[in-house]
Amino acid sequence: MTSRLTIPDNTQAPPAERDGNVDHLERVLRSGQFAVTAELAPPDSADPQDVHARAQLFAGHVDAMNATDGSGANCHMSSVAMCALLAREGHETVMQISCRDRNRIAIQGDVLGASALGIRNLLCLTGDGVQVGDHPEAKPVFDLDSLSLLEIVAGLRDKHAFASGRSLTAAPQVFLGAAANPFAPPFAFRPHRLAKKIAAGAQFIQTQYCFDLPRFQDFMHHARDLGLVEKCFILPGVGPLASARTAEWMRRHVPGVHIPDHVIERLKGAKNQKAEGRDLCIEMIQQLREIEGVSGVHIMAHRQEASVPEIIQRAGILGERGACPPPSKPFTFPYDDNGVSPNPL
Repeated sequence: MTSRLTIPDNTQAPPAERDGNVDHLERVLRSGQFAVTAELAPPDSADPQDVHARAQLFAGHVDAMNATDGSGANCHMSSVAMCALLAREGHETVMQISCRDRNRIAIQGDVLGASALGIRNLLCLTGDGVQVGDHPEAKPVFDLDSLSLLEIVAGLRDKHAFASGRSLTAAPQVFLGAAANPFAPPFAFRPHRLAKKIAAGAQFIQTQYCFDLPRFQDFMHHARDLGLVEKCFILPGVGPLASARTAEWMRRHVPGVHIPDHVIERLKGAKNQKAEGRDLCIEMIQQLREIEGVSGVHIMAHRQEASVPEIIQRAGILGERGACPPPSKPFTFPYDDNGVSPNPL
């Protein structure tokens, strides 16, 4: 199945440039340095201060912050709005795009708008079904899936044309990402699914939480056999578990999450389960770093975002280099007490 695909070397594709410069995340990955991204949960708020307060936890510690797009089919501030607010202040972001909520007309418009706002990194997702979220009565769209979305956005960038064939006067300069889940059956299919996403245009991959190292090692073994690790950048997902109870809830209720029994037993036996969860995360990062073809890690620390700087520092994954530097200018809240914006977009 995979041998029939034409799989490009997306690590050598022309870089997405802005004003002659390559953005930080892409530059780090292309240079062969170990990259660190982290998931930035959007607020249930219309206040930009809430976005910037969350971003300050990661500033100077990660190479890019993922702004989720209705993760778990739950409603929050939009990914494009979060990324626009943060890009204006100099933060490096990854904008997630879910096919669940918009058709190809809306999505292509969002991609053009995001690029115009200085957003270069895009993560293309199919999206969780609405039945698992907080609006189960919502009508799902799913006009596209992650593969067709990748192809359309790559066409906007490389062919300077909409999916309809109509030409663009200026193409979006974007660095394309996709998700992978090595821990969902059928396991033998997962490397082939990855190959399809690379063929569709994925340049970097962020995976679901990795708590099962042997299974991920097997996935990477097959990915290497297929010649995939040389053609995209793979960042396995990691995260600290707050407790054994949290871990048990996640593996029952979060789609695609696999947590082995031995991880839960280790947490149960710890005096301080939250600290043990951080230790587990650090150990996993250090082990993943030694696997051939792993280009970085993606940290998802739901409700434990404040622990991310400690995890990165103790794991020693940045070495002598710095992460994406924090913005050089202090944040000025865009609204005064009367709701007037002194810095309109």
